[in-house]
Amino acid sequence: MTARRIGLVGLGTISRYYLRAIERSPDWELAGVCDVRAAALGPHLSRATGYLDHRDMFQTADLDAVVITAPNDAHALVCRDALRAGVPVCVEKPLAVTLEEGRALANAAAGGPVLFTAFHRRYNDNVLALAERARGRGRIESITVRYLERIEEHLGGDTWYLDPVRCGGGCVADNGPNAFDLVRLFLGEVEVRDAAITRDSSGADRQAVVRLRSATGVPATVALDWSHPGETKDVEIEFADGGVLRADMLAGHEGFKTSLWHEYEGILAAFGAALDGAHVDGGLAALELVTDTYRAERADTGPLEPGARAGTAVPGTERSR
Repeated sequence: MTARRIGLVGLGTISRYYLRAIERSPDWELAGVCDVRAAALGPHLSRATGYLDHRDMFQTADLDAVVITAPNDAHALVCRDALRAGVPVCVEKPLAVTLEEGRALANAAAGGPVLFTAFHRRYNDNVLALAERARGRGRIESITVRYLERIEEHLGGDTWYLDPVRCGGGCVADNGPNAFDLVRLFLGEVEVRDAAITRDSSGADRQAVVRLRSATGVPATVALDWSHPGETKDVEIEFADGGVLRADMLAGHEGFKTSLWHEYEGILAAFGAALDGAHVDGGLAALELVTDTYRAERADTGPLEPGARAGTAVPGTERSR
C-alpha cells in the first residue's frame, strides 16, 4: 500500500512523538509541517514543505490526513478548517476547550472526513496488558485512575498550558480526557457524580478528584494533580471476587516521558485503521465528562476562589516515581 501523505499542525512539545512515529512507519509520509513560528519549521524542511498558515497547507499540500498538536484553544479552529477542506483529522486531546465547539466539530464530521481524537494512554503496553488480564476475570467492583505530575516539568516551551483560557482550565481539561478515556475503556459510558478541585491564583485547576459511575453502577475515581512531586500514572481495578489488578503506565519505560514513544506509534496505527473504516471516537464523550466535572464542582461547593482548596485530597500523592 502506498504511504499516506500526512501533515502536522503545531510543532510544540508533543509534535516530536508524532514526527518519530511517522518516520518509523511505512504507512505514513510526512508531506507538510505548519507552525506560526517560522523558526520552528526550519529543522523539518528537508523532509516536508513548511507553512505558517494551516489553511495554506490544506489547500496546497495534497494531504491524505493531518495531525493537530497546536495549543488546546486552537483545536476547534484548525479541525474545522481541515474538515471543510475534506482532510481527515487526528487531533490531540482535548477535542476542543468548550463542549459547544466539540459538538460543532462532531456534527461537521458526521458523514464526512474522519475526526479522530488521540488518547495516547489507551495504547500504553501496560494498560493493554491489564485489559487482557481483566478480560474474563469477572465483575469489576471499582476502578481508580491516577494521573499525577508536576506540570512545569512537562511543558517544554509550551507555556500556554498554564493559561486557563488557552488550556481550557487546567489538569481537568488537559489530563482529564486521558484519565476519563481509560475509565471508559474498562467500564463503557460513565457519568460524573461529584468533583473536588483545587485552583491556583490564576484560576487554573492544579488538583482534582472526580468520582464517576458506570451505567451499571460501578464506581470509578479519577485523581489528577499538576503539583505532584515526580510522576505517578496508573490504573487499579478491584473485582467482585476481591482480586485487584494494577497497571503502572510508566513501568518498563525508564527515563522521562519514554513511554510516549510507543504510545504515539499506537495512535498513528489506530488513526490509519480509522481511515480504513474502523472508527469509534471518544473525543466528545471525554469533553462532556470534563464539562460535567466543572459543573459538579460548582454544584457541590460553589465556585472556588483562586487558590482555594477543595475539601478532598488527591489520593496516593505520597507515592511517586
